[in-house]
Amino acid sequence: MAKKAPAFKRVLLKLSGEALLGEKAFGIDRDFTDYLAREIKQIHALGVQVTAVVGGGNIFRGVSDNAQGMDRVSADHMGMLATVINGIALQDALERVGVITRVLSAIEMREVAEPFIRRRAMRHLEKGRVVIFAGGTGNPYFSTDTAAALRAMEIKAEIILKGTKVDGIYDSDPLKNPKARMFSRVTYLDVLKKGLKVMDTTAISLCMDNRLPIIVYNLKAKGSLKRIVTGQKIGTLVVEE
Repeated sequence: MAKKAPAFKRVLLKLSGEALLGEKAFGIDRDFTDYLAREIKQIHALGVQVTAVVGGGNIFRGVSDNAQGMDRVSADHMGMLATVINGIALQDALERVGVITRVLSAIEMREVAEPFIRRRAMRHLEKGRVVIFAGGTGNPYFSTDTAAALRAMEIKAEIILKGTKVDGIYDSDPLKNPKARMFSRVTYLDVLKKGLKVMDTTAISLCMDNRLPIIVYNLKAKGSLKRIVTGQKIGTLVVEE
């Protein structure tokens, strides 16, 4: 029986820093990071070119309570450094399961990560490596959501896969409202108008302007990544119409 061709050839996986918390209150849950590595390995084995952007919220966020009273630029730089720590943790987990990975940082720190150069990133993908983009956009006032949208477009990813704690996008918080209704499909404009918390408005606007689809899915549902990549309808699809 012939192996089914994946629905996407190149994807960008957007993970919040909080995703790496797993069951912990702070820092990085090694078990959950290992689980993520196994999930990514499954789609990499199908021949999909995989990139990822990880937030830094499990360590530090520029807009968090901990940053109150700090200079915003300094706080955002601290958040960007946290994304590098998370990127290296995910790289370590991936390489322990046999997937060669490179971390490319928007903030230059050559001892721990390669500088982000678009053509270098493309070359790594062509050689079958997973590429993790760290350091946000390298600029304060921009979230890792915006960095994910920007990098996805720069490397010509076909879709952003946003892993969350819930099954998709709901009309209200399903963790607080048991009657919350999940959308199977929603437009960029609906996300903006209804204030649905998918990604921030800058990231959604970038995706809308460039017609880059987003799938929001449950990161903890084992095998979801593989099902999405093989064309199954999982989570919520954000598209133009």
